[in-house]
Amino acid sequence: MDDPAQQPHRRRPGQRRRAAISALVRAALVAAGLVTVYYVLPLDGRGTTGDSVLLACGLLLVVVVFWWQVRAIVTSPHPRLKAVETLATTLALFLLLFAGAYFLLEHTTPGSFSEPLTKTDSLYFTLTTFTTVGYGDITARSQTGRVLTMIQMAGGLMLVGVAARILAGAVEAGLRRQGREPSDDFPTRRKD
Repeated sequence: MDDPAQQPHRRRPGQRRRAAISALVRAALVAAGLVTVYYVLPLDGRGTTGDSVLLACGLLLVVVVFWWQVRAIVTSPHPRLKAVETLATTLALFLLLFAGAYFLLEHTTPGSFSEPLTKTDSLYFTLTTFTTVGYGDITARSQTGRVLTMIQMAGGLMLVGVAARILAGAVEAGLRRQGREPSDDFPTRRKD
């Protein structure tokens, strides 16, 4: 019964370690690439209704990328690792999208925030809002800034709650597709 040929879902520790390192490196590279794009993108702050359309398209892109990744989790040989990659990609896209929106808002409507925002300030405000730390050094002053911040807050809650549940379901489906139960990877210790 312990014959490896009869248990194809068992992987050697070295293979699991390489897969985990590979997944973490890919997630870090994707996040670093997205941050680089954010800083390199020429956001000139001309601001029109085009910015609102851009934000809506960006949010749609986050949803599309998320669903595409969820489908990949189910068919992945390492669904848990793929879920980590998915979360890193989705989170980076979501946060950078709002950082860009805050940057554009401040440059199209100066005074929308308690201080002028650089790209780094915009990313900082986005992260403090997402993590609910809210230091208070940068605050939204305009109605548009406050509405945009509320949308980010609601989206962040959905990302943490709903997306996490969807990812967990996809991991379970991927493991079951392989004939594994989610608890197979975490055997309980025998008590002596």
